[in-house]
Amino acid sequence: MAMKEKKCRAVKQLGLPYHSSPLVFFFFFFLNTTILPLTRCFDYGEALTKSLLYFEAQRSGRLPYNQRVTWRGNSGLFDGIEQGVDLVGGYYDAGDHVKFGLPMAFTVTMLSWGVLQYGQQIESAGEYDHALEAIKWGTDYLIKAHSHPNVLWAEVGDGDTDHYCWQRPEDMTTSRRAYKIDDKNPGSDLAGETVAAMAAASIAFRATNPHYSQLLLHHALQLFEFGDKYRGRYDRSVDVVKRYYPSVSGYKDELLWAASWLYRATNNITYLGYVMDNAQSFGGLDWAITEFSWDVKYAGVQIVASMLGYEVKLQKHKHVIERYRSKAKHYLCACLKKNKKTNVHRTSGGLLYIRQWNNMQYVSTAAFLLTIYSDYLLTSNQTLDCQLGKVGPEEMLSFAKSQIDYILGSNPMGMSYLVGFGPNYPKRVHHRGASFKTYRENKGFIGCTQGYDNYYGRHDPNPNIIIGALVGGPDRDDQFRDARWNYMQTEACTYNTAPLVGVFAKLHES
Repeated sequence: MAMKEKKCRAVKQLGLPYHSSPLVFFFFFFLNTTILPLTRCFDYGEALTKSLLYFEAQRSGRLPYNQRVTWRGNSGLFDGIEQGVDLVGGYYDAGDHVKFGLPMAFTVTMLSWGVLQYGQQIESAGEYDHALEAIKWGTDYLIKAHSHPNVLWAEVGDGDTDHYCWQRPEDMTTSRRAYKIDDKNPGSDLAGETVAAMAAASIAFRATNPHYSQLLLHHALQLFEFGDKYRGRYDRSVDVVKRYYPSVSGYKDELLWAASWLYRATNNITYLGYVMDNAQSFGGLDWAITEFSWDVKYAGVQIVASMLGYEVKLQKHKHVIERYRSKAKHYLCACLKKNKKTNVHRTSGGLLYIRQWNNMQYVSTAAFLLTIYSDYLLTSNQTLDCQLGKVGPEEMLSFAKSQIDYILGSNPMGMSYLVGFGPNYPKRVHHRGASFKTYRENKGFIGCTQGYDNYYGRHDPNPNIIIGALVGGPDRDDQFRDARWNYMQTEACTYNTAPLVGVFAKLHES
């Protein structure tokens, strides 16, 4: 570690020698403008701390006494009242004020998985309590949203009316209508991801809060029974989500995902059998996936299944596990550019690139899956056998680290896409709350169109820094435009940052 730090300092301290010739001047200019932005070293502990702060900025509801993001105030205090249910709390997904159940649940799943995988490292960094607080803020809301064994509230607010307004959450005047799924209007995808979130969180809280852990598991078991019995896509039952979080992959991946987490939480082979017996019919063995996201869970299912051991109880499923492992290998090798045909595109700066809108969400999930799989290879003394060569755990972790380093500033723009980290980061994040003066400073009401007229279009940096937010990031040419209206690149989402928590902890330790 000391040698690495010395090398970093040596690189940073390179300067132009006195009495330099024009040729030497050109060399140093090229070095500082082209090479150095791609060869920087970072404080991953600081990145971990800042990533957890972001979730406090996204809180809805009555904020606690120990709230650290002080430019936020209470909001959404009457959510659910029209429907006669308490839906106060939870997270706003991004730069608006809608509470979407599917991405919120995925956020909680990834935060919990990071704690389960790297809890010791998070604790060593002094952030374990904050990580559990971030999870619990989400799960407290998910428990409220599961108001009946066969009812799950899917959304609070309406994306269409919300997007007509540019307001602080504390001034919100848009619709807070709540939408649900039930036995007559099913949503197995939403139910499945919520099961995964609650099951994963129940393991995370098992040692520190066993009663809460059991409560989460109770809800997860009920929800799985509901989601599996009444099957269907939630975006067909809740029409208002279609433009924002449609279930393109359907619900079968979420049911496999949910059962995978229930098996881990309960050690009940019934759920293992569900994942194995439905592997073919639910697409777990057919889909060769190159992304993992709030919508598409197949890669997650395949990787979790591929890391199952060789216990006696697993022998009857050995063939299916091997087929899952083959699909997991396809995903990992695609990220590593080791498949002969289907690989994830990379920018010239080395960033994984899936699609134009909010590409960083796919980068952060890929970095997470690559990191945990490198641990698996290391502990099981294996390598990944890709079509274009074998990959060891060190090479896999090194590539995951390269994606994290790109995020933090080792990129052609020299830009940290984690807000508040480093000297150069997005200053005009597409985020309503961050773009106004804090409610503590200016309690005067700001109306719907007033916000657009006076704040949205300003070129000035946001008054509030939304620390730890991972924005959508650069385009396929590594270019980024820091403008509030450029939501494809400058909007951040909770599920972008959530996978980074575990990876930052791992790299901090390393």
